[in-house]
Amino acid sequence: MEHQKYVIVDLETTGHSPKEGDRIIQISMVTMKNWEVKDTFTTFVHPGRSIPVFIQDLTNISDQDIQDALPFEHYSEQIYSILQDAIFVAHNVDFDLSFLQAEFERAGLPEWRGKKIDTVELSKILFPMAIGYKLADLASDLNIPLVHAHRADDDAMATALLLKKCWKEILALPVQTIEQLHKYSFKLKSNISHLFFQALQIKRKNLGEESFIVYHQFAFKKDLPISLQHGPIRSFPNTDEEKMELLSKQFPNFEKRPCQFQMMDAIWETLQRKSEIMIEASTGVGKTLGYLLPSFIYAKQQGKKICISTYTSFLLEQILYKEIPKIEQVLGTKIRVALLKGMQNYIDIELFEQLLKQEEHTYDETLTILQILVWLSKTDTGDLSELNLSGGGQLFIDKIRKKRRNNNPFDFYERAIEKSKKADIIVTNHAMLLSDLERLEPVFHSIEGWIIDEAHQFVQAAINRNQVVFSYARWKYQLGQMGITSDNGLFKSIQKAALKSERISKRQFVRLEKCYLTFLDCFDRAMQTLIVAIQVQKRPQLDYKQTAFLKDLSLDRNAMKEVSSALQNWIDLAEELSDRFLEAKELSAENKMLLERWDYWIREWKVKLAEWDSIFFEANDHYSIWIELDRRHIPGSIRIYKKPLEITEAIDRLFQLFRQKAGIIWTSGTLTIPGNERFVAKQLGIGNHVPVLKLEAPQNYYSGAKVYIATDMPDIQAVPQAEYIEAVAGAVSLIVQSTGGRCFVLFNSQDMLKRTAELIEEADLLNDYLLFAQGVTSGSRMKLLKAFKKFQRSVLFGTNSFWEGVDVPGEDLNTVIIVRLPFSSPDEPIFKAKADKLKEKGKNAFTDLSLPEAVLRFKQGFGRLIRSSKDHGALIVLDRRIETKSYGKEFIQALPDIKIEKLPLLDMVKDLQHWYNN
Repeated sequence: MEHQKYVIVDLETTGHSPKEGDRIIQISMVTMKNWEVKDTFTTFVHPGRSIPVFIQDLTNISDQDIQDALPFEHYSEQIYSILQDAIFVAHNVDFDLSFLQAEFERAGLPEWRGKKIDTVELSKILFPMAIGYKLADLASDLNIPLVHAHRADDDAMATALLLKKCWKEILALPVQTIEQLHKYSFKLKSNISHLFFQALQIKRKNLGEESFIVYHQFAFKKDLPISLQHGPIRSFPNTDEEKMELLSKQFPNFEKRPCQFQMMDAIWETLQRKSEIMIEASTGVGKTLGYLLPSFIYAKQQGKKICISTYTSFLLEQILYKEIPKIEQVLGTKIRVALLKGMQNYIDIELFEQLLKQEEHTYDETLTILQILVWLSKTDTGDLSELNLSGGGQLFIDKIRKKRRNNNPFDFYERAIEKSKKADIIVTNHAMLLSDLERLEPVFHSIEGWIIDEAHQFVQAAINRNQVVFSYARWKYQLGQMGITSDNGLFKSIQKAALKSERISKRQFVRLEKCYLTFLDCFDRAMQTLIVAIQVQKRPQLDYKQTAFLKDLSLDRNAMKEVSSALQNWIDLAEELSDRFLEAKELSAENKMLLERWDYWIREWKVKLAEWDSIFFEANDHYSIWIELDRRHIPGSIRIYKKPLEITEAIDRLFQLFRQKAGIIWTSGTLTIPGNERFVAKQLGIGNHVPVLKLEAPQNYYSGAKVYIATDMPDIQAVPQAEYIEAVAGAVSLIVQSTGGRCFVLFNSQDMLKRTAELIEEADLLNDYLLFAQGVTSGSRMKLLKAFKKFQRSVLFGTNSFWEGVDVPGEDLNTVIIVRLPFSSPDEPIFKAKADKLKEKGKNAFTDLSLPEAVLRFKQGFGRLIRSSKDHGALIVLDRRIETKSYGKEFIQALPDIKIEKLPLLDMVKDLQHWYNN
């Protein structure tokens, strides 16, 4: 057991920078030895200036609290003494240490010298799947007491307990993982290698690693066998009475929903007949239970495999970890369930191993490597989306995504495939069906029942599956991976190794390098051609983002062909070099690794060549191709998109193997709109012979819901956007203050979302609330949602993906504000291309496309609000067009029959307060 002294420090200060004159107002120090707290020191410090208001709000430390405090000089020697022979620990250590060093200098003391540990850096490594790495987030996840965040005494003690948790976490890791962590930890910003070394000393005395599998230098969590209870297989409960008897046994307060039982019967009949049906089940029907019960009984009774596909990761996780255990309870038996995602969701262990052997890694790459090493010993799935990484880490992750099948004996994707072959139920996502199913995995041949949940999103999934995206930044990154003789890149490394083997002449490398430089020159000229063609188009001076359809540009096609030809020449020569190198009698392990990396990048360039040819030489009326750039970042921001306009043929081709052989159920909360019940069916290419069953929750389900329409907001089409955003910021602030938070604010423009959130923050309109803004606040959609749920006084600003597929039950969400009706922007390229095609056919793009899509999204937005019959909440529409335009009634008709109030904003706020308080 080590006896190192750790001093855990937290400061509260007047601002962020000692160089700008900011000073300490509170310091707390916790001394820890032998992983136990031995002493504490806490005091207010007079900063010699008043405390800014926003710091008082953040810390709850006022000028009155520090009026009797002494300046830092009074405590400096005591503080300096406490730090002697200690490792300095803090949550964001550089912040606290820089302030202390500045204060020591001011007090005439020498600079403190010693080791430091940053618990932010350490937590990122040891808890790679955490929601976030703020102290409050980690304290909540790890059950560490933290009563008053942003008070130095509470924060320092929480950081000390976090350090102790981290130590225990290190000791729980397999020794192989700790060895790897120690090996790569010397490039970190703090002295964490010290902890790994201490842990190794202890772990090597006890090597009982029974719960891990070791493959090469990696340690993996062992698969736990599924203990199946082979009870009697239940028959399907045909009558309502039988369903109530079955379900109420496990759920004593089970509420009978006739529409849910109707859904169960329809699905059971569809599976039995191997027919097809579309079921719109509104919020409150209990859709997930409605399809899981008949599916599970059918799978068990018939010995058939059922596949459930969803669009969002949230619903996928909800099915796996929340809903399936409930059904197992109901049926009294375990069900073999397998999660299967597309190949690129999984880590390729071999690629990861190759990248580890490269000599140089940036800080971000090193941190990501350490996170992955820990994660490999914890993950059950190998699904890379589990990791919480920095932006630089995401670039590294893209290098190790699985792209092809190999013979690795320990491969998460292969394990998922094998598990799915033995499963009763496969849970997957639409992207997996549309990509991997085309390769006809044997596991999918045996499917005899399909549940396509979030069915309306199958259209978007099919578009995404068939799209091609060119990114200038990505091409430049790949070019940088190869390099030339003068670079310290892969080309130089393989040249050095191959020349030693004497199988390849210097002349061949000269040819290859010349070919590479020709390709580089052609590519740069092609990009310049593209930029000139786009800049000819006139745009408003303040519009930095520019979009142009490829067909509208006057492009030199020969310049594009030269890129294609030069790249193909380079690939041919690079493959020839690879073949010659492989002929060497005995390749060393190091050279084999080099050659594997070389071959990997050749494959990547073949993909890029195919994308280039697809964009520039395979255009037709079935696709829309457009270019986007930011004029402030040319050429780095150039992206070209090629997306299909129609996907019905692809979907039909996908399911033709299964129609008449398996039951197919398409279900969603939004499949129809008033007056157009087959809008989604038509988009999916589902014929009129397939019935659409509409199921709605009983009217009392929505008794806790109310709709408000603000009648005095500016007309969005008659005022400048800046004026409308100012009005929205004011309205949102008033509404949030009247309801106390727990509010979604839904936009259909990322730019408007960003500008509204920034205005609210800059004007201090919601100082007492935590604001989470999609695309502004860091983190994925799911991480934002989890953070939003944690805090009572929270507001979430979301765009398209928050309009649906998000389940925030009960008091966690009490208000949804719709900033503007969710029409697609007329300039959105796919929408514009579809609208143009409709016009060519003599159809009305507004009534046939724009309005139906907007009404569907509006229904989805309302669906976020009421998730159970006990929920209480308001939908607030700030866009007056819902009242002033003739099409407004279409949106109103899409809602359940609930009370609608049309009021000026201030009257609405008063009514809201009264309604919520009562």
